[in-house]
Amino acid sequence: MTTPQTPTTQPPTAQTRQPTQAPQPRLLYSTWSPGYVPQRPEATEADLDAAAELLRGRAVVVLTGAGVSTESGLPDYRGPDAAPRRPMTYQQFVADPGFRRHYWARNLVGWHHLTAADPNESHRALADMERDGVVTGLITQNVDELHTRAGSRNVIDLHGTGSRVVCLRCGRLEDRAHLGARLREVNAAFLARVEELGDIEVAPDADAVIEQTADFRVLGCQHCGGILKPHIVYFGENVPKERVAASYEMVDGAGALIAAGTTLAVQSGLRLVKRAHRAGKPVVILNRGVTRGDEFATALLHAGTSRALRHLQRALAPAA
Repeated sequence: MTTPQTPTTQPPTAQTRQPTQAPQPRLLYSTWSPGYVPQRPEATEADLDAAAELLRGRAVVVLTGAGVSTESGLPDYRGPDAAPRRPMTYQQFVADPGFRRHYWARNLVGWHHLTAADPNESHRALADMERDGVVTGLITQNVDELHTRAGSRNVIDLHGTGSRVVCLRCGRLEDRAHLGARLREVNAAFLARVEELGDIEVAPDADAVIEQTADFRVLGCQHCGGILKPHIVYFGENVPKERVAASYEMVDGAGALIAAGTTLAVQSGLRLVKRAHRAGKPVVILNRGVTRGDEFATALLHAGTSRALRHLQRALAPAA
């Protein structure tokens, strides 16, 4: 994974004004929202076989989204059954200590759900396709690292990973588990109160829904006291240029692209589909419901990712 560049401007200090009311993140990252088509037929075995023929004999690069991790217990953002999300933007996170407090309180409670998740059949099928020599690279918009844990090796974590945090002042990295231990130590009373709430809804980025966070204590960098941020790309933040270039190179070197479990709502993924389409490469979009990239698809498969990816893996596996 490419490490983002240290910001050239300093983020706000601890003296930044406190919010006068509870933070209310807004949807600033995309104006597109999917319209679901219940009558769209489930992909048949013949549909999956036809997609396999499009891919046969080609080096395949795969782009994945939150939909491949739903069977691991991590809900997606825009799937048919997804609850409305209001992700915090980069601008909100760096500009207001109240937003940061709200984020870290929610993240501390939700983090164990992410670390407890195991790879599912979608992740394992893709790892097998790489071992078979069919998939040459994988680009994921997810931050859960489940592809790597499943055995995929040539992986670009487009939006980073949640296992580390970065200081926005000095650029030093800290292991997320280490920060979690520090946060738990100074927030014992908060965690005890939250436990009384019972089950807490969890979002794909290890976020959890908690309304009352006023008593939560946020910690800074151990080296310089700067603001700590998850080492992931927030909504409203640019993907590091080096990571974008590596993704372009991976798509350019492949003969076909599969987009699985993503509505392609944000440009970081959609532009890769467009790039493959412009180059005349087959694009197979595998998702439940419509996506922002449907017009660029050579084949559209309305199906669960585990079933479809395992079918493609078996159909494309080299003969014994």
